[in-house]
Amino acid sequence: MEKTKPKLIVILGQTASGKSSLAIKLAKKFDGEIVSADSRQIYRGMDIGTAKLLNHESIPHHLIDIVNPDEEFTLAEYKKIAVRKINEILERGKIPFLVGGTGLYVKAVVDNFGIPKVASNKALRKKLEKKPTQELFEDLKRFDPKTAESIDSKNKRRLIRALEVKIFSGVSFVSAKKIADPYFNTLQIGIKISREKLYKNIDQRVEEQIEMGLESEVKSIFEELSEKIEKEKIWSLPSMSGICYQEFKEYFEAKTGLEKVIQKIKLHNRQYARRQMTWFKRDKRIHWIEKPETAEKLISEFLS
Repeated sequence: MEKTKPKLIVILGQTASGKSSLAIKLAKKFDGEIVSADSRQIYRGMDIGTAKLLNHESIPHHLIDIVNPDEEFTLAEYKKIAVRKINEILERGKIPFLVGGTGLYVKAVVDNFGIPKVASNKALRKKLEKKPTQELFEDLKRFDPKTAESIDSKNKRRLIRALEVKIFSGVSFVSAKKIADPYFNTLQIGIKISREKLYKNIDQRVEEQIEMGLESEVKSIFEELSEKIEKEKIWSLPSMSGICYQEFKEYFEAKTGLEKVIQKIKLHNRQYARRQMTWFKRDKRIHWIEKPETAEKLISEFLS
């Protein structure tokens, strides 16, 4: 049954591992289009901080720049749009490539995750928003230890949602997610890279982002948002709580210097990369490759 389903190729890996450039090379070779699985690149105007590629080399990219920084965008919405885009690519006779490092986005599409049907509660969310991220994580470890083992402990929005599901349904957030019959026959390829090389890539990219005008980008977005939202609420938005943005809060408040901001961004990217690998290592279906030629061979065999 699996072999009769439409085929989907996934290119995944840690931040700064080279996913995007490899995916473009492969999409060019196999006549494909790319669907982003990056929870930060969905935001319009957040280009430098989310490391969007400015040159796509004529390869169509989907699910990039689809919501404004002050808009809410759920996992369920992502899955719905991503699956639709993949099917549209297939209808055009092209090969769909799902590319990114947001593990939950990838899993939602690959495993046809059923998203927990627990309505959001504004009163509870308002109360939880006031808590520091670390405190929310500690709460989750007490109330839902099973979910705490796999969740991104730095993702405040995800922590709040997990607590919300547990409190109002009594069911673990992880258990509430059901895996249905997959839509696609999927080949998952992960980029294998040494920690030393990865950290070097991260540091180099952060330096390039600063040179490209990251500070100005963050300031511009903050000023735009402050016209619509109370300033103290801006930094708790999912968009502005991301790496390369959250670190500027104290800088704009004149509590720290730019060099400190740069070092924090590098550190937080390294920590995020470790969390990504912890997530991906649990999936034994992923083929880890070091050379593009290996990926090409795997794809050729998969498509034939």
